[in-house]
This record gives sequence, structure tokens and C-alpha cells, in this order.
Amino acid sequence: MIIMKNKLKIAVIQAAPIMFDKEKCKEKAIRIIKECAEHGAEFVVFPELFIPGYPYGMTYGFTVGSRNPDGRKDWKCYYDNSILSNGSEMREIIETAKASNVYVSIGYSEVDSVTATLYNSNMMISPEGKHIITENSNLQVVSVLSGAMLIRN
Repeated sequence: MIIMKNKLKIAVIQAAPIMFDKEKCKEKAIRIIKECAEHGAEFVVFPELFIPGYPYGMTYGFTVGSRNPDGRKDWKCYYDNSILSNGSEMREIIETAKASNVYVSIGYSEVDSVTATLYNSNMMISPEGKHIITENSNLQVVSVLSGAMLIRN
């Protein structure tokens, strides 16, 4: 997939998520998307794992060969606040992108609906409300030159 434009107003979001609270993270993302669109942004880019927050430094009570009870509780909370790529939270974000007529790139912890595995994922949404890229491996931004952006999946 290639997206080319001569000029594109991009809003790069540096906002703290509401740690381990998918509902509040989703609500905050929706508010930010609307605000950015009102100020003329065409592409709103959220950080990695905006939903439910990046668990930097957390061990979940794990050491080789064991996990403590508090760590299990922390992991369960993180797991419970991860979302499905086609779940209600993401559908609301997609609808907001469509209603705001903007592209959105949002990082989230994705629960695989079949295996229950968690993935560090990113979804790119078009102004038409389509997910144009859902990626849980490598999204390669090839170049950004003179305001034109090339993304290759």
C-alpha cells in the first residue's frame, strides 16, 4: 500500500494513556482525534501501545521459573485491557476517524480472538473508515520527503 500526497498536516500525539484502562484510553483517543481534526490535522498518529498503555519496566512478578501472585494480577489486568482489532473500542475509533475525515494510526495491545495471544499492534485507519493497515509485526515507513509520505506494508 502506498499513500502519496504533496502536503499533509500531521498531528503527532505525545499524550499519556490512562494506564490499563481501555475504556478511558479509547475515550481519550476519540477526544484527541476530534480536537486534531478541528485544528486541520489530516493524519493523527498515536504512540505505540496507547491502548492500554506501555508497561515499560513491569516484570509482572516474573523471574525465571516462577511468577508471583501480584505479578499474575498485574498481567491479568493488562490482558483484560487489551482489545480486539475488530472489537467495540476499535470500531468507535474507526467511526471517529470517519466522522472527522482523518487518517489515524494508533498503537494498541491486541488480543488474538482465536489464540488469546497478545500482540503489540498498530492500526492505520482511512478517512473513509477502513483499516488500511493492521500490523502486529513490522510496518516500514520507507521515506518522508518534502511532505510526501510513502508507507509500504
